[in-house]
Amino acid sequence: MQFPQIRLQSTFGQIEINTHNAKLVFEQPIAELSIQQPTAELDINRTPLKLSIDQTKAREDMDLKNISKRIEEFAQQGYQDWLSGLERVSQDGNELMMIENGGNAIADQAKRNSESPMLDFNIGWIPSMGSVKVGYYPGQVNINWKINKPIIESRINEPLVDYLPGKVEVGLKEYPSLKIDFENLKYVGSNYEQLI
Repeated sequence: MQFPQIRLQSTFGQIEINTHNAKLVFEQPIAELSIQQPTAELDINRTPLKLSIDQTKAREDMDLKNISKRIEEFAQQGYQDWLSGLERVSQDGNELMMIENGGNAIADQAKRNSESPMLDFNIGWIPSMGSVKVGYYPGQVNINWKINKPIIESRINEPLVDYLPGKVEVGLKEYPSLKIDFENLKYVGSNYEQLI
């Protein structure tokens, strides 16, 4: 006996999931730093000291005179001697002119002209005190300096970030299916006919 049969054959659907991980690339470039230190500026101005020693008077006191000074002194002394000689001769002439008034003018003149004059003596210093003249002018040192500050330049570099987002891909690896088979069924019109 043949019974009508309906055979159903089904296949389950299979889901396929592909996962792509996210990627993060992070890079931090180092900062750029520039430091320059200008040198300090130093300026020194110096005025030298002056020392002057004048020992002309001390040398003259020791009779170490310059020839021009010696000539000047000799000329002055000659002039003074001439004046004193003129005075003496004039005085002697006046005395002789008035010899009639009495006195012993010739003997007095002879005695006066033959005797050496009395010399005064006193303590002296050779060279004399203060004969060496010392002049001193102190020097000067002016120091000027300028400190230059360092020149610092810095640049911060932004981090480099590269981000690739992850994704999930969902798909059907195998579609579901349903297969239907009929056995021992006859189709007549709009109905099925069964044979027994």
